[in-house]
Amino acid sequence: MSFKEILKKIWHFIWNDNSAASWIVNIILAFIIVKFLIYPGLGLLFGTGYPVVAVVSSSMEHNSGFESWWENNKVWYTENNITKDKFLGFPQKNGFNKGDIMVLIGRKPLNIKVGDVAVFKGSLKDPIIHRVVRIFMEDGNYYIQTKGDNNGASRNDELKIPVDSILGKAVLRIPWLGWIKILAFEAINTFIK
Repeated sequence: MSFKEILKKIWHFIWNDNSAASWIVNIILAFIIVKFLIYPGLGLLFGTGYPVVAVVSSSMEHNSGFESWWENNKVWYTENNITKDKFLGFPQKNGFNKGDIMVLIGRKPLNIKVGDVAVFKGSLKDPIIHRVVRIFMEDGNYYIQTKGDNNGASRNDELKIPVDSILGKAVLRIPWLGWIKILAFEAINTFIK
């Protein structure tokens, strides 16, 4: 059998065969293509090692409309010099949900502003995605403070985040698509335990 015939058989197996083995090979190929080609390509294009992240907590959710959410949370924001009008001008002013996908762009510190949604490496294993509520300089270095919209206050590891811990800034929300990752990881963790 020639090399060309072997390639034709492989091509047919991958694209036209409806066997279980063909489906498994297709899933493995899709994973490899996304993990090793698409994701790194997006990272290069967007200037971050984390071009797409799934939201795995409810810390940025607004469980009701903006007006109701603001009434329940305005004290912390006004005490920290963030007015309702200012908040209404922020990106993702209505928050986002667990299970959403967020598309990120590079982490140049000078492009981060109060109100932006940033992803940073904190004290947890996974990166954290919260809103920037303060930018300040100390000893010649820039730092940010973040807070989850649905949290009562900033966590301890959010009070003074060095700008080199910022992995990216959220620029686009894709609702609910992140549940694929969340459910897959939960299934795998259940299976492993």
